This record gives sequence, C-alpha cells and structure tokens, in this order.
Amino acid sequence: MENSRFIEKINMDFIKSQVLKNAYGRNGNFIARLDPRTMFVWYIIFGLLPWFVSDMVVLFGLFLFVAVLTKIADTVPLVLFIFCLGIFSQTGFLFVFTLFFGGGWESIFPLLRLTLKIAVVSLAAICAFAGMDPDKLASGLMAIGLPEKFSFGFSFSYRILPILMEEYQMILLSYKIRGIRPNGTGLKGKSQRIFYQLKIMIQAFYPLMLNMAKRSRTTVEVLEIKGFHRALENKAVRQMKLNHLSFKSRDGYFLLGSCCYFVVLFILSNQL
Repeated sequence: MENSRFIEKINMDFIKSQVLKNAYGRNGNFIARLDPRTMFVWYIIFGLLPWFVSDMVVLFGLFLFVAVLTKIADTVPLVLFIFCLGIFSQTGFLFVFTLFFGGGWESIFPLLRLTLKIAVVSLAAICAFAGMDPDKLASGLMAIGLPEKFSFGFSFSYRILPILMEEYQMILLSYKIRGIRPNGTGLKGKSQRIFYQLKIMIQAFYPLMLNMAKRSRTTVEVLEIKGFHRALENKAVRQMKLNHLSFKSRDGYFLLGSCCYFVVLFILSNQL
C-alpha cells in the first residue's frame, strides 16, 4: 500500500514542482545569499582538488562538509534522489564488472575512493549551481567574463524547463487518450503496463522536439524585436544588470572557513 502511494506521487506535476522549487524556492538560505562569484571560487576548490587527493580521511571529511552544505542549501529531494541513484548504481556496476573480469574483493577500496571523489564533486556542483536562482547564476557567469548569450542560456533554460515538462505531460495525456491501456492485473498485466508506459514516454519525445523547435523560433523573434541582441552589447545595460552583485563579509568568511577546513583535514590525516 505504501509503495503504491509513493509511486502515485512520482508524476509529472511532482517533478515540475520540484524543479520550480529547486530553481526559485530557496532564496532565504545562507548559500543562496552568497555572491555567485564566491560560489564559483568555492567550486574550483571543492570540485577540482578532490581528484588530486587519495587519502580516505580527507575525502570522507570533504564528503561530510559538502553534504552539510547541501543540506543548508535546502536541496530538493528529487535532486538528492537522482544523485544517490547515480552514485550507487555506478559503483555497483563497476564492482560487478570488476568481479566479472577476475577482480577480487580487495577492489572495493579503490572503488570506494573513486566513489567518494565523485560524490564530493557532484555534491559541490549541486550546492554551488543548484543553490542559486537562474537570474543570479546568469549574472554571476556574466560577471566573470563569459559571453552574454552563454549566460542568458542558463537563465532561459531554467525558465523554459517547466514549459517543456508541461508540454511533455500534455503529449503523454494525448497518447493515453488515443491508446488502449493494458490491464494491470497479474504479473503479465503489470509488465505489459510498464512496457506501455515506457513506449509512450519514448514516443512522446518526437512531437515534443518539434513543438519546442517552433516555440524556440517564436522566442528568438520576440527577443530580437525587443532589442535583445543590442542590449547585450550595451555596456550601460550590462552594468545595470550586474549592480546587485557585491562581495560582503559573509562571502569572505565562507571562503576562509572552507579553506581552513580543508587545511585542518590534511593536518589531521597526517597525524593519524
């Protein structure tokens, strides 16, 4: 009974609400109030350095640190579920693959080290990039010198994603109305029902791409009519867009505290 209730909650409306909450519903936490350039510098530290570290104490300490920050960033459960599913499935597949080709149980420790590295980098990316709203992320990318169109693409992709999911849901409903849904009784009926759901989900992607191509053309024409291309090249407009960005004391304390934690982990690992 509990499993059926859980499956009923995992629908397109639930996914859309989780995406919107992840993009716009977390402006009050500490991570969201930081300057985006601060998070970029922080991600360079915690997204690149773990690949050059092999000590298990340091890696485990980094994992705990980024896990706590991800909790502070109020990451939605759907993102964490996808993260856990990817990490454990990848580790399990590599371990089975290693045993299949003659490896032993001693290979679990190198795989655990690799898993910790991937987990730290992935959680750091979730905390740094998913912890900011799309407009703030786009402004931060523009502030560090990336092209304006590239920065606008991030913001626009967040904005169009709910529309994309709603369009996909409408196409799925149209397939279900016109199709014959298999009977879900018995093991054979349930397997046929799952196959039917997967089939229409795949088939719905083709009209979705055509519909979104039409929407993209209309969007580009509207933006050009409103002077989008000229506004991006105007320095006054760029300065006005970036005026709300500023380094504050909490940004310095956050970077300093993160670097101190990293140094303490290395000192602790050398003493053990």
